[in-house]
Amino acid sequence: MPEQETELTLSEEAEAAVAAAASEEGAVEAPITESGEQEPVARAEYDQLKAERDQLVDRLARLQAEFENARKRAEREKIEFRDYATGAVVEQFLPVVDNFTLALNSAGTAEQLRSGVELIVKQMDDILRQLQVVAVPTVGVEFDPRQHEAMGSVERDDMPDQYVAEEIRRGYKLRERLLRPALVRVVSNPKQTNE
Repeated sequence: MPEQETELTLSEEAEAAVAAAASEEGAVEAPITESGEQEPVARAEYDQLKAERDQLVDRLARLQAEFENARKRAEREKIEFRDYATGAVVEQFLPVVDNFTLALNSAGTAEQLRSGVELIVKQMDDILRQLQVVAVPTVGVEFDPRQHEAMGSVERDDMPDQYVAEEIRRGYKLRERLLRPALVRVVSNPKQTNE
């Protein structure tokens, strides 16, 4: 029996020596297999996997930085586009402001001032039409709560019930999008209401 103990001791020493030699040669402990034993992984394979992981981490960091830069660039371009569009619209209205200033500085009669303001309003309407901004139809059309805001009713028997009798403030649409509803008074026709 003492021989077996010696063999076991030698075997343990041999395993320790193999493990030490393997670590010197570049072997690293590997994952445990199904049988519960660990398979040694060569140092070169470990270094290769570590290098691949480092490359992937670096690539992820670069992609995150690129994404953040793209997000910031898109936000900056959005602001620049909005400023450009606003500038283009304001530029079209500058002559209108100039004409208002001229009208205020003129020493003409009230009638001349009125005709000047009417020309300025026409000029503004032309600019709005170029921008595809149109007035919401009001007087004589059926009341539409999606386009009109009722400010009261007017009792009349010469117009159909629930039609717009008068416009208080003009409403506007940009193509099909409502910018602001028209403020109107709606007809209340007692003849139609009683029937």
